[in-house]
Amino acid sequence: MTPTDIRRQVVLDEHDMSADGRVAVVARRIIRRGRYRTHLLAVPMDLGQTPARRSAIAKPRPLTSGAVRDGWPRISPDATSVAFIRSLPDDDEAPSRLCIMPLAGGRVRRVRPTGFGSVGEVAWSPDGGRLAFTAEVDPPRFLVGPVPPVGRRGRRSTRDDSPVARRITRADWRWDGTGHQDRWSHLFVVDLQPGARPRQVTTGDWGVADIAWNPDGRTVAFTTARGADPDRHPRTTIWAVDVDAADAVDAQVAEPREVLAPAGWANHPAWSPDGRWIVAIGLTEPDPLDDLSPGLLVGPSDGSRPPQALTPDLDRPIGNWADTDLNGWMVSTRGGPFWPAQDLIVAVVTDRARSRPVAFRLSRGMAGSTTWGTLADGDITTHSLAVATLGPAAGAISWLGTDGVRAMELSSLESPRGRPRTRTTIGSAWQRRHPLPVMTRLDVPGGGGLIETWIASPPDAGTRPLPTVVDVHGGPLGGWAPAPHIEVALLVGRGYRVILPNIRGSASYGRDWIRPQLGDWGGVDADDVHAAVDHVIEQGLADPGRLGVLGLSYGGFMVNWLVGTTDRFAAAVSENGVTNQISDWANSDSGPEYDRASLLGDTFSPEGVERLWRQSPLRHVSAIRTPLLMLQGEADLRCPPQDNEQLFIALRHLGRTVEYVLYPNEPHVYGNSGRPDRRIDRQTRMLDWFDRYLHG
Repeated sequence: MTPTDIRRQVVLDEHDMSADGRVAVVARRIIRRGRYRTHLLAVPMDLGQTPARRSAIAKPRPLTSGAVRDGWPRISPDATSVAFIRSLPDDDEAPSRLCIMPLAGGRVRRVRPTGFGSVGEVAWSPDGGRLAFTAEVDPPRFLVGPVPPVGRRGRRSTRDDSPVARRITRADWRWDGTGHQDRWSHLFVVDLQPGARPRQVTTGDWGVADIAWNPDGRTVAFTTARGADPDRHPRTTIWAVDVDAADAVDAQVAEPREVLAPAGWANHPAWSPDGRWIVAIGLTEPDPLDDLSPGLLVGPSDGSRPPQALTPDLDRPIGNWADTDLNGWMVSTRGGPFWPAQDLIVAVVTDRARSRPVAFRLSRGMAGSTTWGTLADGDITTHSLAVATLGPAAGAISWLGTDGVRAMELSSLESPRGRPRTRTTIGSAWQRRHPLPVMTRLDVPGGGGLIETWIASPPDAGTRPLPTVVDVHGGPLGGWAPAPHIEVALLVGRGYRVILPNIRGSASYGRDWIRPQLGDWGGVDADDVHAAVDHVIEQGLADPGRLGVLGLSYGGFMVNWLVGTTDRFAAAVSENGVTNQISDWANSDSGPEYDRASLLGDTFSPEGVERLWRQSPLRHVSAIRTPLLMLQGEADLRCPPQDNEQLFIALRHLGRTVEYVLYPNEPHVYGNSGRPDRRIDRQTRMLDWFDRYLHG
């Protein structure tokens, strides 16, 4: 595989399945003429049918086409229509719009924009007669001077439409991947009758996300942060609003009520089938640290009692926390929870960097015990999950995910005792052009216990020592999945081995694996990186004279740290990393809360500043002699350029070998989701850098 082969990559981004399990809709992303295109396809499933009517591999049927990006597909309860969100990749300023079309195919109907901008989410009412959605609304939060009304950004103009200024009064005016958060998204409802116009349901200086209908068809739950000073003390909780109450009182909007408010936080609500309970992802501990894994919380939907942890002893995060860019990183994961039956909740759980669908069985209602069992085993990651709720297929699940080194495909499972079936081949067919990396799992002895480590090798490498690159994942709460990143496949194709260690700090290995790394960046985590490299050398697989190190985000921090504390690496590539924790505390869009939860330190006292500086690679800049390539998204707000430029300038003045490459308009994970030509350039520079210093 070579960098230009990125143009052939296909990703199945999102999906939904009909309530009766007969059909699924997947969003398939491709690259055409240097731009991303995402189209919807219908996939026959026939779950719950007799074996004679089942097919192993289904033939997808195209639903949409053209220069569009269609995502967030949601099938109507009667399985006759699909709602989705459409954006125009050739016009980055055009707002995304809510669309509906027959599932059998036909004309796409666009919901008329009335007082709202880009649409973010969509959900069908239980009777299929209405749609709830979120969309940006006026008034602007911080903008000064005349600006185009919300929803008008897509219209071409010869004048400068930028605001006069931004008057900033809160610390949450920016977010990576979004930039300036000039407007909140609020809840709308639209009747699916000809001529009906959307009606705004909520308003205020807060935003709406994770919308979910109550089975009563009147109430919508959502996630928001409405506590005291939410920009300084971010804490999301679950709220609910009667979408018809506004009409009853002749008001423009309805007043929500808080229904699930743990001491920690909560998001992604789901209602029980009888509407009496709500389950969500969250934590019950106040001001939790990063060593606590988010679990399932359940409480009465009227908010009369505090929520309780459904699985307090699980010690594994709900959702997909496994790192692989074969899912593209362009859309949020859909890991549940789902509540298809009164005694059953289904969600994705990440355990040892494999994310799998899990069934949680409730005994004697909410007062009884809970048992759980994994529905699909193996080296899989689950990026998008859906559950059937009607007819013979009730309880069946489908998911988009990787399996071993295979890229994303649609799979299904009809019953807990059944066998998973792969239903498509359209997501991984592009891989057939290339010999895939051979992934070998090792348990490496380390100071805190065995370090699960993946070794990616060329298929014909055997056991001879090769030039080797250790790749450190991000987070640090990430974890390398069995499915390799594109960069790993490229390095293997160029003749390298790649070491992928899930060092201390990696989520999905339990609290005891995370806790020692908190407040000790560059300590036990760096020890684990060295232990993994030492072990691979001892196995005769790596050439100790030709070692490289690579990493993004926290992985970029680790690269910057390692080259300042050891000379064992002949070359290093740091991407969107961290160099100065003191400046990054405020420069990062999430710095203060991130640093609190990870015990990095703060700027409120000399002791807090000393902790930040003690964990800053810039502290060791004079010791760096490893040739260092620094790659940076210029629009990255998570690990901004200003931070990494400090290391670059210092190294230049010291006369060391360093290059700094800036990619315009690109956010934190541009290497996985940025403009295709920039992704290709990034990968090419990474490969050439290692070739120059590891191959001579």
